[in-house]
Amino acid sequence: MGILSCCLLLALALLGPRAAAARKCDLQGLWRNELGSNMTLSALDAAGTFSGSYHTAVTATNKKILVSPLQGAQQYLGAKGQPTFGFTVQWQFADSTTAFVGQCFVDRHGKETLETMWLLREGVPSRRDAWKATR
Repeated sequence: MGILSCCLLLALALLGPRAAAARKCDLQGLWRNELGSNMTLSALDAAGTFSGSYHTAVTATNKKILVSPLQGAQQYLGAKGQPTFGFTVQWQFADSTTAFVGQCFVDRHGKETLETMWLLREGVPSRRDAWKATR
């Protein structure tokens, strides 16, 4: 009996990482970052697009922060399960738009994490000021 239970535990241990690796990222739902911002994403449609809202906790303006709409798209998921995606946020309290790109990862414990980079473009009064409009 001792050998059987040892083999069963070993088999479960070996299957564990495979089961977690087979999990696929699902962008739908509520996401929070380490700075306190959060976003809610809708389910993907047949074309891989989604919408939602973003509530930032970080801003460079003195205006009241408002929840802002977002629109995005995810690559075809296929068998990989860790898709890339992109979305834009149209800020409702500032004269700017932010584009995010990233990838969703699932760790061996099944935790989903979004790794993203962003570019923010704010409106400037003239083309001469365009050099300072993107962060």
